[in-house]
Amino acid sequence: MANKDYYAILGVSRNASDQQIKEAYRKLARKHHPDVNSGDKSAEEKFKKINEAYEVLSNKESRQKYDLYGDQWQHAEQFARAGAGAGPRTGTYRGGAGPFDFENVFTDSIFEEMLKGARPHRAARGEDVEYPVEVSLEEAYSGVTRNISFQVEEPCPRCQGRGWSRNQPCPACGGGGSALRMERLEVKIPAGVTTGSRVRIAGKGTRGNGAPGDLYLVVTLRPHPVFERHGANLHVSVPLPLTVAVLGGEAEVPTPGGKLMLKVPPETQNGSIFRLAGRGMPHPGSPSRGDILARVNVVLPTGLSQQERELFQQLAGLRSEGDGK
Repeated sequence: MANKDYYAILGVSRNASDQQIKEAYRKLARKHHPDVNSGDKSAEEKFKKINEAYEVLSNKESRQKYDLYGDQWQHAEQFARAGAGAGPRTGTYRGGAGPFDFENVFTDSIFEEMLKGARPHRAARGEDVEYPVEVSLEEAYSGVTRNISFQVEEPCPRCQGRGWSRNQPCPACGGGGSALRMERLEVKIPAGVTTGSRVRIAGKGTRGNGAPGDLYLVVTLRPHPVFERHGANLHVSVPLPLTVAVLGGEAEVPTPGGKLMLKVPPETQNGSIFRLAGRGMPHPGSPSRGDILARVNVVLPTGLSQQERELFQQLAGLRSEGDGK
C-alpha cells in the first residue's frame, strides 16, 4: 500500500476537478475492465487499482485526508491526535520534533479502528437534469399539463457509482459506475412561461447516494401566426373596413382566450393602436396579466360597383370644394 499515487493512477493532476476525476475513471475502467481483457491478470490488477483510487478521490472528505497523509489517509485522526502534520507527498511526514514514525502511532486502538472497516461515503446529492419542452402561445396563456418520458444516467445504486464492490467489478453496471433509468412523469407547466423559462420539478433528477437532484423543464415558445409577444403584452393586427374607420363601429379582435369586440370611434386613422388592458399573457406567479395592443389596419374596398364609384367621386368632389382634409 505504500507510496501509491492515486492521481497518477487515474492520470489526472492534483488540482483536477471532481468531473475530471470522474471522466478519467470511467475511461480507464472501460479500458481495463476484466470483461474486456479476459484472462489478462495485469489488466485485472490495474482495474482494482483504478477503482481504489477513484473510491478515495471521488469523496471530498477522503480526498482531503489523502492530500494530507497520502496512503495512510485512513489513519488521519490518529495522526492528528499524535500531533503529526504532513510533509510533501514523497512519503515523509513530519511532526513537531522531526520525521514522524508511523509505526509509533499504530497502537492497539488504531488496529481496532482499522478492523472496523472503511467509513461509508458521505451522502452526495444527485445531479440536476434538464428536459426541453416546446409549448404553444395558447398553452403558455393558460398553463398546460404534459406527460413526458426521458432517460436519466445516474450512479449505479448497487455500487454507488464506484464501478466495483469488494475489489470486484460491480455486476449491476459491469464496472462502468452508472445506470440508466427511464422516468415517466406528468408535469404541470404554469401559465406565463416563455422561451428560456425553467420550470423546477423537485426531486426528479438523478438519485445519487443522497438527496436526489431536480428536473428542470427548459421551455421554448413556438412562434404564433397572429400574435407577437413582448414580455406579458401581445401585439396583434386587426383589419378594419374603411366604412368602420370613417363612421365608427366595432371590430373583432382575437385573443388567446377567445374573440372580443373592440369599439372603434369615428375617423379612426390607419395604424391606430388600441389597448385591451389585462387581456395579455399572465405574469408568472401573479394573478395579473399584460395587455393586448391591437393595431388597426384599414382595408380599402375592392371590386367597387358603379354606384359605389359614383359615391366616392361625389365624396372626392365635396372634399375638394372644402379644405381638402
